[in-house]
Amino acid sequence: MKIATFNINNVNKRLANLLHWLELSQPDVVCLQELKAEQDAFPLDAIEKAGYSAVWQGQRSWNGVAILSRIGDPVLTRTALPGDDGDRQARYIEAAVRGVLIASIYAPNGNPQPGPKFDYKLAWLDRLSRHAAALRKTGAPVVLAGDYNVAPTELDIYETKSWNDDALIQPQSRAAYRKMVGRSWTDALRHLNPDERIYTFWHYRRNRWQRDAGLRLDHLLLSANLRDRLIDAGVDRDIRGLEGASDHAPVWVELD
Repeated sequence: MKIATFNINNVNKRLANLLHWLELSQPDVVCLQELKAEQDAFPLDAIEKAGYSAVWQGQRSWNGVAILSRIGDPVLTRTALPGDDGDRQARYIEAAVRGVLIASIYAPNGNPQPGPKFDYKLAWLDRLSRHAAALRKTGAPVVLAGDYNVAPTELDIYETKSWNDDALIQPQSRAAYRKMVGRSWTDALRHLNPDERIYTFWHYRRNRWQRDAGLRLDHLLLSANLRDRLIDAGVDRDIRGLEGASDHAPVWVELD
């Protein structure tokens, strides 16, 4: 099973890029973030013509998450992260596909920090950590895939001081990610490439793609019962270089 995550940064605007990548990479399951489309504006017809069924949670202008599958209809289990009934931001969706529970995650950016947006980011990551623990205790095989908006270590960002005040690399953000992963979850890409600089996001500004000045923000976390089934993981970097591309590249894992 090949499972991918892709922050598409506007699913309708970049639909051609998405369809091109689906045909090229042939993932079995895809977690999308930043749909930037209302619920009834999701391009389901085009997705189905590409061979995928889908569940999604849209939102006007910002946010929005989806799970696509070409190996059976995803069975929707959750459309919001528990822990705050007042949170209306479409940042989490969860579905079962062929016996694997899969979540598409779009964590808050948190900028500017300090401030209420950063407080929301940390609270959201804490809620995710608690929900992840609950999922783990079920014994189900689980994949938590998405844009976590955290570069976990200095190895996950190009050498620069220009991001020092950014929420993506603050000690509190990194600690929240580290706490969630703990010993219970495997960061698939880092597990297979422990010492390699790997990026999944390149800002549009200052020729950062051309300079390979990137960050690793997109992660696939595997429950302990999937660790030994991990075959491969990678980043489809070339997709970031296409005309009109998202500022993120797709990230994927292959499971036995």
